Amino acid sequence: MKTVFSLIESPVHPNFGALYQQLGMQEERFNAARKLHKALQQQAPDFLTGEFIYGYGNNYAGANVCNLDVTLRALQRFSPQTKVIVFCNKEDMQYVVKLAALFPLHAVLALPSSEQAMREALQIPL
Repeated sequence: MKTVFSLIESPVHPNFGALYQQLGMQEERFNAARKLHKALQQQAPDFLTGEFIYGYGNNYAGANVCNLDVTLRALQRFSPQTKVIVFCNKEDMQYVVKLAALFPLHAVLALPSSEQAMREALQIPL
């Protein structure tokens, strides 16, 4: 059974739980990155979903680009084969390129994301 780890840091993160269940996938939801990092040490998911939140005015111009940097570094260490699907609002889409330059991203979906877009990102046919 394929697994999806969802890092949910805001209310705009899409809920595809029903889709995952329909596709025979198991989802684990995390509302804190540190809890997800601990779970990564125990299990390597097939997919990781998270919302891209660019850090205007933070130290993101230097070592960090967004809220997902530390999580993606942990993913490289504990589960490098996991495919990353990032949700991004249209205003921040121009900045997700910076994250993609540092980490492999399987898919970037604009918010609000449709079930069909997620199905395509998971590469599972109708």
